[in-house]
Amino acid sequence: MTSVTKAKLHDGSTVEVEVHGAGPTVLLPVNPRPVEGPQAEAMRKWGADPALGRSLIEGLSDAFQVVAFDYEGHVLGAPKPDTLTPANVAADLLAVADAVGADRFAYYGYSWLALSGLQLAIRTDRLSALVMGGFPPIGGPYAEMLRVTTATHEMAVSPQSPPTTPQTSETSEEPDWSSVEVSMSEAQTRQFLTLYQALQGFDDLAAQARISCPRLCFVGSADEIEYGERWGDVHVSMAGPIVSRRAELDALGWDARVLDGLDHTQAMQAAHVLPVMRPWLASAMGVRLPR
Repeated sequence: MTSVTKAKLHDGSTVEVEVHGAGPTVLLPVNPRPVEGPQAEAMRKWGADPALGRSLIEGLSDAFQVVAFDYEGHVLGAPKPDTLTPANVAADLLAVADAVGADRFAYYGYSWLALSGLQLAIRTDRLSALVMGGFPPIGGPYAEMLRVTTATHEMAVSPQSPPTTPQTSETSEEPDWSSVEVSMSEAQTRQFLTLYQALQGFDDLAAQARISCPRLCFVGSADEIEYGERWGDVHVSMAGPIVSRRAELDALGWDARVLDGLDHTQAMQAAHVLPVMRPWLASAMGVRLPR
């Protein structure tokens, strides 16, 4: 059974929220509706699943109440160039929980939505579990991401050529980021600049003491993103901090998993996420999974 409601966010805009299944609540900032048409074909070319959100919902809603909302799609459609701060993102996630009457809930996010979950966890005691995928809980590449978003914003202000679909390398399904043209607007890119500027003073190691819920992080072992010359030749390592600091993460209360051979795009696919996250969430939240 599916119900639909709306949550009012920090800037007064609203995001549609779908509720699937019954059981302990899990917030999933994913698009519940499969992408179709040319965009879907483009996504498949570089190894992404146009129905990723739907696949994750179906993989969890037999045991959990899944609250799905396309937060990334929302901020791209209704940009928040000056207000997409860590505190406001956390407030938006809490607004979604409030909209469905969830006092306690788990949260799963991937990439920048994973770091958003970390920001949420240090600001509320309502989390029953936190899952971060594709972004390290300690040693996060905040400085590198600021350089990338700064360059992206500059390209959006002064576009050099029409947008194209990213090419894929011969050895990986990961997009060749040097071939990507920026198709986002100035306002769309500036909101992520605002986010990463606000995170420059963030001490993710010191912040660990403020997380009180069970926590899981996972990353593909090949999650090393190379941005080309136009981005200042920035190397963003998502895997490195988790691979090299697993003992430290364990001591800090994290269950850290490394998915062998997978890059950033591959490790977000439901076929890899669900076998890790589903049993872990069930254990953390006291759920008996259907056979």
